[in-house]
Amino acid sequence: MNFAILGIGTALPEFVFTRDDAARVAQVLCLDPRQKQLVPVLYRQTEIDQRYLILGEGLVQDVLEGTRTSESPFLPDGSDDDRGPTTRERMEVYIAQALPLALRAARHALAQSETSPNDITHLVTVSCSGFSAPGVDVGLIKQLGLSSTVERTHVGFMGCHGALNGLRVARGITAAEPEACVLLCAVELCSLHYAYGWDPKKVVANALFGDGAAALVGRRASPQDEHWQVTASGAGLFPDSEFAMTWNIGDHGFDMTLSTKVPNLIERNLRPWLENWLAKHHLRIEDVRSWAIHPGGPRILTAVNEALGLAHEATAVSLDVLTQHGNMSSPTVLFILERLRERQAPLPCVALGFGPGLAVEGALFGRKQ
Repeated sequence: MNFAILGIGTALPEFVFTRDDAARVAQVLCLDPRQKQLVPVLYRQTEIDQRYLILGEGLVQDVLEGTRTSESPFLPDGSDDDRGPTTRERMEVYIAQALPLALRAARHALAQSETSPNDITHLVTVSCSGFSAPGVDVGLIKQLGLSSTVERTHVGFMGCHGALNGLRVARGITAAEPEACVLLCAVELCSLHYAYGWDPKKVVANALFGDGAAALVGRRASPQDEHWQVTASGAGLFPDSEFAMTWNIGDHGFDMTLSTKVPNLIERNLRPWLENWLAKHHLRIEDVRSWAIHPGGPRILTAVNEALGLAHEATAVSLDVLTQHGNMSSPTVLFILERLRERQAPLPCVALGFGPGLAVEGALFGRKQ
């Protein structure tokens, strides 16, 4: 059975972190002049003009001006061995800030879908940038006024494709329970894991990630339903690729490493997997009319275009989201889907995301059964 998307809502922190300021902050944490020279080049290559950060303008001003007005635990101490706040300190910020952002996105989704909180029977939450219990799920139930009998599922630590995993869960729920109405909410505060020091693989992550939340409301599609619908899900692990992308809990935040070989692995492995998956649904790559590609970075989009023989315009919306918001991890693909729906992009549409594994997750969207 298909899963009909009734509404999507997104939310961002207030503070806009420009590329220039991001590069200047990174230079403060550099250990020598050569590193400082490399930073502007790296940040230009991301093609990210701005990101939204939960940590706020006061912290950034302090870092750039050498002041300590914000009293933030994220203020560098100036030593060569500074690794920033402990993981506990970072999680304290997650606990305080993740729920308000998730609430804004969820309220927008409920309003757009014209769904009463009382109608929600299942809640699926997605996050890989923080842990707490009771957590965002319980907070959403209480502050949105959902029923205390809402059934909860959390998709945790799946990385950038987490929302696609969440969509699979939502579709499965409504396939098994025809009257179910699902609220899916993905929230990530990636900036909490900003890495101090000069580890090249972590420096790249510092340049890419931002904060955001996205939510959607959906139910089982009827034969006459005109909403966008999830018609299929797929997944694949690329061979011998575990080294390429990692996400582990360290003493000073969660440690992200990204290999320069990720684009090459996508170019080599994506097309055969996608052709096989689409064939199961009687489609070819040429039949797909819209693409929602998670923009892990500009090289990821280029690799997808090269692997699938797509024109640059096919992933223009993904690049636009990356340019304006950075990589927000799991909510990002929902930001892209929101724009495609608003623009009435042609169907079928394929959404793809990549995460530690190296894994690909996919969702196929259509209309009517």
